[in-house]
Amino acid sequence: MSHILVVEDEAIIRQAVRRLLQRHDHEVTDVDSLDAAKEQDFSQFDMIISDLRLPGGNGTELITLAGNTPVLIMTSYASLRSAVDAMKLGAVDYIAKPFDHDEMLQAVTRILSKGKMSSETPATVTGDASPDPEGSSTGIIGSCEPMQLLFRKISKVAPTDATVLIQGESGTGKELVARALHSQSRRANNPLISVNCAAIPETLIESELFGHEKGAFTGATAQRQGLVEAADGGTLFLDEIGELPLEAQARLLRVLQEGEIRRVGSVQSRKVNVRLVAATHRHLKELASMGEFREDLYYRLNVVELHLPPLRDRGEDVVEIATAMLTRACERMQQPAMQFSDEALHAIRTYHWPGNVRELENAVERAVILADDNSIEASLLGIEVSADRYLSETMRNNLVDTSNPYQADDPANGNQGDLSLDDYFVHFVLENEASMTETELAKKLGISRKSLWERRQRLGIPRKKGK
Repeated sequence: MSHILVVEDEAIIRQAVRRLLQRHDHEVTDVDSLDAAKEQDFSQFDMIISDLRLPGGNGTELITLAGNTPVLIMTSYASLRSAVDAMKLGAVDYIAKPFDHDEMLQAVTRILSKGKMSSETPATVTGDASPDPEGSSTGIIGSCEPMQLLFRKISKVAPTDATVLIQGESGTGKELVARALHSQSRRANNPLISVNCAAIPETLIESELFGHEKGAFTGATAQRQGLVEAADGGTLFLDEIGELPLEAQARLLRVLQEGEIRRVGSVQSRKVNVRLVAATHRHLKELASMGEFREDLYYRLNVVELHLPPLRDRGEDVVEIATAMLTRACERMQQPAMQFSDEALHAIRTYHWPGNVRELENAVERAVILADDNSIEASLLGIEVSADRYLSETMRNNLVDTSNPYQADDPANGNQGDLSLDDYFVHFVLENEASMTETELAKKLGISRKSLWERRQRLGIPRKKGK
């Protein structure tokens, strides 16, 4: 059992973190000020989680006092720059408030496991140990062949300093791949700085990435270090790099070619040692052909390309991921263990998941909140699965009725297997609407009430009054 010190002056956050960690078998000591933290014997703790701003000073003061005990800094988004500065002072990582419980648990697990590896197998820290190709060390769930291929590529490229371009649709988990590359690299003990290029205004992107000198522009009242410089010695992850303005692309190209940056408003360059990992859901080569992305930068980025498949192409992985998400959601919401019904599992397998893993996570969380018992029904997932994609072979067989002239084996009418899904739908609704409510009909068909109503309108099957 790990012993963790939590330093947070806001009682609600402190208690929430304590309960979360205790539910996952960690021993927790919590205090509400820097002075109270300084009274502790840091050698008895496996890690420290501290707010950045505390009564009596900053949480960064604990970094020096803690010695070899890793310190995780909590900070608001408004203080993100200060968190990066904290990492330069020796904080092992930072987490922005408000944070997701899973995000906190993943950070704690990562830090504790890294500390254990450092004490037991020093070779792992230097990158000499072989990473697990099956993905268990990455925190990414995936048993399908495309994911196994991805894990093998990660294990090969992670120990190098090669620039990596991660391609994949939004919500597929590109940042998880970036974290896996960093955690299995020789830079694992140095910062991983993640930047979403689409989230920073175009007028500020160069200053944020490369820093600026005092007086470089209106409002630049002090010298500021950029995020590229903050990642010196570690890994810089640029998400949605396709949104990077052309001017910033030129500066980034110099980082890759020369290993140096120049702050906005400065005439001097600075050397940096940064491993770059970039990600995008856009086709950079097409953007380059249209003049929207620098072609020379594209080829510099595309040293090693990793493709993250969409959820719809990952087969049974979607059920494995949904089940893991269901377990975590139940723990987070302090609900008893739940399970998916057969209809829900079929809906999960069949749905297209345009929002990928992010959409799946939202659907599972919604279902846990709305569930009345320990069974998750398909209707609770809030996804629209069309009858054309949803009706399974089992459902079709259940709908077969030899008394139906559409389904007779008479060659003039065609075999049973030739009947269209619309015919099945019409037959099933007409046969059962007298004994079933609209909700029951929709559930049996595996569609929502809205889809049932729309299909009734299209096929000319009016809903009987009173149903």
